[in-house]
Amino acid sequence: MRVTVLDHPLVAHKLSVLRDKDTSSPVFRLLVEELVTLLAYEATRDVRVEPVTIQTPVAQAQGIALTRPRPLVVPILRAGLGMLEGMTRLIPTAEVGFLGMARDDATLDIITYAERLPDDLTGRQVYVLDPMLATGGTLSEAIKFLYRRGAEQITCVCLLAAPEGLARLEKELQDSEVNVVLASVDERLDENSYIVPGLGDAGDRLYGVVD
Repeated sequence: MRVTVLDHPLVAHKLSVLRDKDTSSPVFRLLVEELVTLLAYEATRDVRVEPVTIQTPVAQAQGIALTRPRPLVVPILRAGLGMLEGMTRLIPTAEVGFLGMARDDATLDIITYAERLPDDLTGRQVYVLDPMLATGGTLSEAIKFLYRRGAEQITCVCLLAAPEGLARLEKELQDSEVNVVLASVDERLDENSYIVPGLGDAGDRLYGVVD
């Protein structure tokens, strides 16, 4: 597993405003989109391309274009939806799928309650969007789900991660090719599995509290 933490003053600035408990939901959503676009720049460094010949207003030139099959972007519901606009702003031709996963309160197992994805992901590069990598349980199961569908390479784009979550991914996915791109690795998880210092519940701050 390869972990990349962006070291850039704009990333640090936007993340600082996101952490502030007084930042309003509209500003929070806008900053998430902007921050994800910056993360996406690094996350797509290995996106597959092929040479093409184009005609400029002056002469022919050699360039590159994204290969097919196109990249697939998969936000994890619901908080991952807040990251989608920032990701597709950078790669607007990417296809988009959706994956909803939650922990069963009785069994503690991760269950898939919604998915809209191609049945066959053979050869696909997949970009998974999940703002908070806390315990790593949901993201680990999502990655396994996508590999079972045939995905070839998976890159996870997250705002924050806890060391415990990264360790779990490393342990459970050691035989898989997984890249994780982050704005920050925070200190730890608290007794409620919240990232510390973190930024609170990303879904609630994006969309409000759902009872």
